[in-house]
Amino acid sequence: MLDFDDPHWIGLKGEYKMPFDPRPLLQRLGSEKDIGPVWSELWDELHHQGDVGEASFAAVPHIVKIYCNRGTPDWNAYAMVSVIELARGKDGNPDVPEWLEEDYLRAIDALAAKGISELPKARDPDLCREILGIIALAKGLRNHAHWLTNYSEEEMGQMEFTWKA
Repeated sequence: MLDFDDPHWIGLKGEYKMPFDPRPLLQRLGSEKDIGPVWSELWDELHHQGDVGEASFAAVPHIVKIYCNRGTPDWNAYAMVSVIELARGKDGNPDVPEWLEEDYLRAIDALAAKGISELPKARDPDLCREILGIIALAKGLRNHAHWLTNYSEEEMGQMEFTWKA
């Protein structure tokens, strides 16, 4: 995982393709009790309408570590990591930098493992969907992850699907 004093952080671009340093928000995520506003800021800076940047990828291992240490189930961690991963290399977004790829992919696997342990007790539909989405990503099921991450049960029920036997 990229240390907070690593020079790679300088000049990383966020989702607006502008330099963005997520370290202060990540530190707040790990230390504040009321993290709702922090999640809101992270959503604004790391993902917007399908756009992500290198700062988004660099933040993922920290988001996962912080989430696993907090011990409180939260759909935000699963959803944030999923949308960043689903946007990777798509529609003009960059791919994960080579120097970060191993830690990034390991973080997705770690979050999936955490999700597997949390899923039996999860009751919130959004939390359940996002856990299933990150598990799908970890197993290489990107299309399944897309549907789980982007559509609620109600939205899926309103879609017309043609099933062929």
